[in-house]
Amino acid sequence: RELTQEAGLARGIAFPTGCSLNHVAAHYTPNTGDKTCLSFDDVMKVDFGVQIGGHIVDSAWTVSFHHRYDNLLTAVREATNAGVRASGIDVRLCDIGETIQEVMESYEVELDGTTYPVKAIRNLNGHSIAPYHIHAGKHVPIVKGGCDESIKMEEGEIFAIETFGSTGRGYVIDGMECSHYMKNFNAPHIPLRLQSSKRLLSHINKTFGTLAFCRRWLDREDGGSATVHPKGGKQEKYMGALKNLCDVGIVDPCPPLLDVKGSYTAQYEHTIIMRPTCKEVVTRGDDY
Repeated sequence: RELTQEAGLARGIAFPTGCSLNHVAAHYTPNTGDKTCLSFDDVMKVDFGVQIGGHIVDSAWTVSFHHRYDNLLTAVREATNAGVRASGIDVRLCDIGETIQEVMESYEVELDGTTYPVKAIRNLNGHSIAPYHIHAGKHVPIVKGGCDESIKMEEGEIFAIETFGSTGRGYVIDGMECSHYMKNFNAPHIPLRLQSSKRLLSHINKTFGTLAFCRRWLDREDGGSATVHPKGGKQEKYMGALKNLCDVGIVDPCPPLLDVKGSYTAQYEHTIIMRPTCKEVVTRGDDY
């Protein structure tokens, strides 16, 4: 918030920072009161993004302290890099997915004397990005045959090249307590009966718009933005209203995504812009 000089919808955090552990591949961030601690044997995915005027940069990397996970991290990092290299104007998204899978699944990981092939998580993918719209419609698969062969990258589009690898089954399901939520970008006007739901929706519209948010932000004294709510905006007893907004389709819950328990997953991601004469990787730094 300090680095972006947070100013509500004008600029700030684009979505809750993910810190998913081990078999949890994505969409975990602690709710208030969660005492989960990072340990030496954990594999943590850090999914991080900021926005200025709704223009989102989305990036992710994986943290581990034990060298036994090195091959897993290398497989996914190199798969993401291969996806970035393969991207370009008029490139078919299915071809990028095939390239990513070929690189990632050429690696193996040995854990406690057992060798596990690294599998691309076939029901996760990268995505196009539009202003205030993190998942803007096009999906960049990370496996062969992951989308219609006719879909291509086009000039001016922005994409998150995002890959996930696993020592498990390579398929995730919803699970655990939900922390991430996001207003449906195409939500129609739906009359609400509950005053609490109307108040919460008004708060979401003013504070987050169609950007993702989490329960921990609603619990903050500023309700998620000190700029929007300088006199305080903390939400109280909002879970019933939040459930109602989800039930009627105005807000989408985004629960944690889990592979089989006991497995380990890794994630790397970069945001790229399809400029007329080049592709620009806007999240590339000295570290990854």
